[in-house]
Amino acid sequence: MSWQETPTAHLSPDGHLRLVHGPIDLIVTAEGSAQAVRAAYHRARDAFQPVLTDLVSDLPHLRQSGGPMLTGAIAQKMQQAVRPFAPTFVTPMAAVAGAVADHILKAMLTPDHGLSRAHVNNGGDIALWTADQPLNLAICEDPVTAAPGAQARIGPHDGIGGVATSGWRGRSYSLGIADAVTVLARTAAMADVAATLIANAIDLPGHPAITRAPANSLSPDSDLGARLVTTDVASLPAHDLHTALDRGAAVACDFAARDLIAGACLASQGQRRMVGITLTARDARDQIQPKELTHA
Repeated sequence: MSWQETPTAHLSPDGHLRLVHGPIDLIVTAEGSAQAVRAAYHRARDAFQPVLTDLVSDLPHLRQSGGPMLTGAIAQKMQQAVRPFAPTFVTPMAAVAGAVADHILKAMLTPDHGLSRAHVNNGGDIALWTADQPLNLAICEDPVTAAPGAQARIGPHDGIGGVATSGWRGRSYSLGIADAVTVLARTAAMADVAATLIANAIDLPGHPAITRAPANSLSPDSDLGARLVTTDVASLPAHDLHTALDRGAAVACDFAARDLIAGACLASQGQRRMVGITLTARDARDQIQPKELTHA
């Protein structure tokens, strides 16, 4: 006899739908009439059923940078999300959480869905949509203390469909020392990739206060191979933090100038940088505050 975990769906007392299968744990929220919400949740549940199985079948190729084109719907979203960031090394796995959230949200938003707002939260990487009322998000700058560092107000015509956060304290490995980098972008998959790469850039190579280990020594099947990932960061002086954050801000400004992201909040040990679509690299160094993000 063998046991195999199957996808589960639970409706919480506060009206959210929770979808769980293996490492995937989604919180799905829909607003609208009771009938519209119920139908949207049914579509989300049905779309979720094959997600993990499909991803596992494509996993060997998704762990490769520049691998062959895949046919799975989510695998294709992941490949499409990383392509604009070339030639920087990144595999489609950098987009997995955001791409899953995008996929479920798309299933909910049929032409006649009747919803007013909806979002899918995949461990902090969120695909979102609103018809008229803005969505207000609190942005965490320290995953350990859950300290809020900024707020984002996303309107229906802002062109923002996803929010993602990355850093060395998060669920995935990071090459840098950011506690948290939160990115707003057109899709959650693109936000996921951008947050990963900006967080990687917030770094002080060779600094004695930073402990690193090969990614494959921590997880043998890591898509990062033997690249050194951050495992601990001691307290750093302000000038070192400023140097590291400036490096990340330069990358974020480049992404914004190329229309890959709409805004970003970069944080490490209580220091912060804010980057938005109207900012130049010089503006970012001067910490001019973008209209998309405000301090909490």
